[in-house]
Amino acid sequence: MKVAFETARDLRKRNTVAEDAFWQMVRNRRFYDFKLKRQCPIEFEYEDGKRFFIADFYCHEKKLVVEIDGGIHEFHKEYDKQRDEMMTILGLKIIRFSNLEVLNNLDNVKVELKRILSS
Repeated sequence: MKVAFETARDLRKRNTVAEDAFWQMVRNRRFYDFKLKRQCPIEFEYEDGKRFFIADFYCHEKKLVVEIDGGIHEFHKEYDKQRDEMMTILGLKIIRFSNLEVLNNLDNVKVELKRILSS
């Protein structure tokens, strides 16, 4: 799905400060040797064809989606809920951190992420 990969590439160019901080923590298997991809397309079949979501971060080994939510998500709660439900149906686990959590309390983010990846 060419559009998915182009969208992901564009999003990687426009990371938030919190996404950049998280990426620096996990890139190149720096986080307990887990491979996480950023702005990763997740494709699925839905009714009339293929659809996709772009996960902020994705660990294929653990089927874990990590979302770093900014203020815009306050206005997209219903969309996020539907998106999470679809990803759960696809067999994925989702964890969400706010921008503020990542920027102001990265140690707690590390603890929680380690707990989930180790389970």
